Amino acid sequence: MTIKVGDRLPDATFTVMGSEGPKAVKTADVFAGKTVALFAVPGAYTPTCHSKHMPGFLAHMDQLKGKGVDEVACTAVNDIFVLDYWAKDTGAAGKVTMLADGSAEFAKAVGLQIDLTERGLGVRSMRYAMLVEDGVVKVLNVDDAPPIHDKSSAETLCSVMGDRI
Repeated sequence: MTIKVGDRLPDATFTVMGSEGPKAVKTADVFAGKTVALFAVPGAYTPTCHSKHMPGFLAHMDQLKGKGVDEVACTAVNDIFVLDYWAKDTGAAGKVTMLADGSAEFAKAVGLQIDLTERGLGVRSMRYAMLVEDGVVKVLNVDDAPPIHDKSSAETLCSVMGDRI
């Protein structure tokens, strides 16, 4: 079942890169007590993710923060080493929290997984953006197919957030 606006995020485990290497964090550790703009990509370094999706969130970072977002996070069904290098390569390091969902645990738990096995990518996350307040989904924008990023763009998320604060 797909998560929807008003639902609480399910309990899942991500991997983040800590100062001493990879570290497991629970959903509650990431989202409790704050407002997070979370966007998901099918894969780091894939064409749309690399050239449009991530750069859009970096370009709109100040606007998101101005609307009350405490943290911008990105999740993908990649290992944390790939996400860490991708963050460095895109200028997102220190700006976007990279949440590795290597086994698609979170993607499956929120019902937003996509099987891209025919393209050689296996099970991945659908492309989406959500606004999460204290663990509860307030906005959810899911794109229809992986190359498209209109609904899940930072620009769209900012526009549907209105004048929040």
